[in-house]
Parts: sequence; structure tokens; C-alpha cells
Amino acid sequence: MAGEIATPTAERGPSARAVTLIINGQERELRIEPRVSLLDALREHLGLTGSKKGCDQGTCGACTVWVDGRRVLTGLTLAVACEGREVTTIEGLAMDGELHPVRAAFVEQDAFQCGYCTPGQIMSAVKLLEEGHAGDDAEIAEWMSGNICRCAAYPNIRAAIRGVRDAAGGER
Repeated sequence: MAGEIATPTAERGPSARAVTLIINGQERELRIEPRVSLLDALREHLGLTGSKKGCDQGTCGACTVWVDGRRVLTGLTLAVACEGREVTTIEGLAMDGELHPVRAAFVEQDAFQCGYCTPGQIMSAVKLLEEGHAGDDAEIAEWMSGNICRCAAYPNIRAAIRGVRDAAGGER
């Protein structure tokens, strides 16, 4: 009828369901919609705020974590796709209350300014070293190219990576 205000039917997304994630070695059950990103599951549902939401496009690397030991951009990964897989976040890098050597090197080398990109940088740097891609600064820069530092602390980031590499006897 003319003049009547139509009441719109509320549009709803997919229903929430139970999802079990293994986060830093601990099984965690969440009730989330299937469209929730791993980043939002970590930050908003589990309170693990180390991984940052930087770009929502997968271009900055601030949201980098490991899934089954591989680098993953959590902003582009659905949480349900990680069910039953091992997810390691920056919070999971501490060893017996001690900083991971890469994290300690970032502090020692002042490899961050605002610190926003640092968790993703560290997660990528650890894997870069494990994979043997820290031969020289050009190789480090190439393998870290998916992690952007808006403060341009790149020389310090590379110095931190070199320091850990050299301490482990990996100097080339």
C-alpha cells in the first residue's frame, strides 16, 4: 500500500558452527560462521591480537602466521579451512618464557619503529631462516618482500636476520 513502510526481512549469512582449531599447540573450539577469516577468529574470538589487520588484501604481510609450518596470510584464509591443522601465531613463539632468537634480534637491532608489522615480519623471518633463504641481503629482501614495513626499518630487519643466521653458523 502507498504510504506504508515495508519492513525489510533481515538478511542473514551462513549459520555459525563449531570449529576446532589447534592454536599454538592447544585445541580451541569456536562457534563461528564459515566466512570468518582466520585473522578475525584469532583476534576477535580468541583474543590473540599479535597478528595485525593491515590491508585486508594480502599485500602487507602483517597478518602472517604459520599453518602446518607454512607461512599463511590470515586475512585471506578462512578459519574453517584450518580446522584440525596446526596454527602458530607470534604468541606461540616464546620458548619456556624466553623470546625466540629472531624476536630477540629484532629488539636488539631496533628492527621496528611503530611495531605494527613486526609480528608478521618475525613469523616470516623465522621461516626464511629455516628454509635457508638468508644468504645475503638481496636474498633476504626477496624472501621478505611479502612483508611491508611502512616505517622503512628494512636495514634493521635484515641486520636482525643476519645476526640470527650468523649466530647459528649459517653465514655464507
